Amino acid sequence: MAGVRQFDEETALRQALEVFWDHGFQRTTMLDLAAGTGVQRGSLYHAYGGKEQIFLKAFDQFAASFLDGAEAALKGRDSRIRLLRFFDYCIESIISGSPSRGCLSTRTAVEAGAEPVRRAVRKLLDDLEELVFQALDGADLVLKPREAARLVVATTRGLAVLERVYDDPRRRLGDTTRSFVRTLLR
Repeated sequence: MAGVRQFDEETALRQALEVFWDHGFQRTTMLDLAAGTGVQRGSLYHAYGGKEQIFLKAFDQFAASFLDGAEAALKGRDSRIRLLRFFDYCIESIISGSPSRGCLSTRTAVEAGAEPVRRAVRKLLDDLEELVFQALDGADLVLKPREAARLVVATTRGLAVLERVYDDPRRRLGDTTRSFVRTLLR
């Protein structure tokens, strides 16, 4: 029947995200996406319009899921515990996979040239900052809550870089975030 997708969109987008994560946005081709999703190139073009549109749709799902996890990690009464749990969540996201795949949003931000892609990453980071800001509101901080939230988000990007260069990223990143939380809270 015309206009009816012959593939499961949620599965295809999840698989496409894996392809982007493995190859990076710039190096991923429509052939890679077709192979990774099991969906013909023509069907992908018809359904989404092209590589950038597929990425944006898949990244939107990724961002929503990541933000849900971040929000859950930031719940609770104790600011120190919330921040440590948040950083642990970010670290697990960064070092997931075997070998670890790194941070999708940071990798995409570094290599993406297309404004819609940069805008999608910026939205994720802005939304993450807002979650952290709300979680820090009322905490005994050495900075104003908005400044602290921006610094926390910037630190997550630094963690993504550190993960790429250290042999024991879980330990190194964990030590770094514990030190950071000690300096952020009074």
